[in-house]
Amino acid sequence: MFITPAYAQAAATPGANDMFMQLLPFVFVLIIMYFLLIRPQQKRAKAHQEMVKNVRRGDVIVMNNGMIGKVTKVIDDAEVEVEIADNVRVRLVRGMIAEVRSKTEPAKAE
Repeated sequence: MFITPAYAQAAATPGANDMFMQLLPFVFVLIIMYFLLIRPQQKRAKAHQEMVKNVRRGDVIVMNNGMIGKVTKVIDDAEVEVEIADNVRVRLVRGMIAEVRSKTEPAKAE
């Protein structure tokens, strides 16, 4: 009863600055998540894709299931042939290569 109508209206409407200050912590959290989670994962995926793309005959690889084999033939951009035991060769999708243990030297151009 003692509050004037103009004073009550000014207190009830939040300003644009107040709303920005409320959203600021969420923006900081998103930025931190990007630099701590998303960006390193993208770098790791890019490095793995480059490693898989550069696999060639003679490389010793580790597959996602834990088996170790030697690349005997690069079939195409999507598949390689891997020897996992004596005279046992399997075709493998390149995406299933977890790591390249030992890389062979490139062929010398004469």
